[in-house]
Amino acid sequence: MRLTTIALALALPLAVCTGAMADQKLAPDQQAKVEDMLKKEGFTKWKKIEMEDGMIEVDDAVDAKGKEFDLKLDPNSLAVVKREADD
Repeated sequence: MRLTTIALALALPLAVCTGAMADQKLAPDQQAKVEDMLKKEGFTKWKKIEMEDGMIEVDDAVDAKGKEFDLKLDPNSLAVVKREADD
């Protein structure tokens, strides 16, 4: 019984932390703002937009030349803070 209590006490914080770090969908209005910004920046399509680790992440954003990038955006300004080319 005591071992079960200890195991639960150790597992609960881990479960909470894991849930807090999971990818989250954006609210519809924020999603629309991000999509508008991507279009203005010359991107034509993308696979996934989500909030992860306090940043907006855009997976496989394709620019006008057909080059693919993974992007990280500041959630407040929507500025691109990291642009990594996909190989």
